[in-house]
Amino acid sequence: MKRIVILLSLLIILIIIGASGGQWKADLQSLRKYLPQKQISEVIPSEKTKIVSEESVIIDVVDKASPSVVTVSIVQNKSLGRIFEIDPFDPFNIFRQGQQGQGQQQKVEQDIGSGFIVSEDGMLVTNKHVVSDSGTKYKVITNDDKTYEVQKIYRDPVNDLAILKINASQLKPVTIGDSSKLKVGQMAIAIGTALGEFRQTVTVGVISGLGRGITAGSPFEGYVERLDNVIQTDAAINPGNSGGPLLNSTGEVIGINTAVSSEGQNIGFAIPISIVREALDQFNKNGGKFSRPYLGVRYKMITRDLALLNDVPEGAYVQDVIQNSPADRALIKQEDIITKIDGKKVTEGGGGLAQILAGKKVGDRISVEVWRDGETRTLTVAVGESEGE
Repeated sequence: MKRIVILLSLLIILIIIGASGGQWKADLQSLRKYLPQKQISEVIPSEKTKIVSEESVIIDVVDKASPSVVTVSIVQNKSLGRIFEIDPFDPFNIFRQGQQGQGQQQKVEQDIGSGFIVSEDGMLVTNKHVVSDSGTKYKVITNDDKTYEVQKIYRDPVNDLAILKINASQLKPVTIGDSSKLKVGQMAIAIGTALGEFRQTVTVGVISGLGRGITAGSPFEGYVERLDNVIQTDAAINPGNSGGPLLNSTGEVIGINTAVSSEGQNIGFAIPISIVREALDQFNKNGGKFSRPYLGVRYKMITRDLALLNDVPEGAYVQDVIQNSPADRALIKQEDIITKIDGKKVTEGGGGLAQILAGKKVGDRISVEVWRDGETRTLTVAVGESEGE
């Protein structure tokens, strides 16, 4: 009987909405003539209920996350060079060299990237390529325009991540999400200092792809690095956005914005937050330092299409072997293609070499299968340790 009453109530609501042009206040007033208050509350939301739209979701996310997003600025000394003044009364020497500024050095600050707060006491995360110059001073500007000098930088030797420490308290950390549950097509919101000029810029898009492999870098720092298993998004990411958060519709950080494709439009990339969370846990566990499994090769992933095109196996093409590294001691050579580690294929779709190596422990002896000069060889490598700065 109760179900019939509710169905009849819904029918009355639809009739009233049609008659009143869909205005909720008029609907409620009309509805009270026909139904008791208890039944009204069962079938329709109250007047205080918030109507959720895409616009309101984005605004809520920005309000929640913006206080946790920072701008990273570099401080450099630049020569002013020669300064010329125009003297209209001397036709033979119109450009007269000024007396000030000859050979002087001036401190210049330039916004170069973004970051986000992960602890109340001044711990922040950004990209390693944003703060790659160990001989340079960096500053952090918070959302309320307060400036802090970066006291310490810890650079992850494996991932494009860095932890910054500033002297501050009562900061608002971000809410860290779970990137393992991401789905292609879900909303993505990026916040950062676009083009090193426009602070707290917000862009919106979707997750366009997962498990991508890219080469990332910074036009400001001239630094590039191979990254595997990253998130692709069409939320606009520009130079200067690097290090800022990629957020979901609830305001949780799901990635750290890292790179933008120079060959296409609306193609940006972010490191999954699960990697950042793991790096932070490992950093804290090791007493404030990074310690990672280390092989000692620089490489480029050969995709299946590229392998078929060049008649070589899929895997990690070794571009360089670090001297005295575990790979060097195991006689891995430049131009080798690493195809398997402990029997597991090294593929771009599987996260690449970095993903497999991340699952190993320092001191493990691993079997590395390489393709060299048309032949497959199996080498044994003792995994080393690489510590961040």
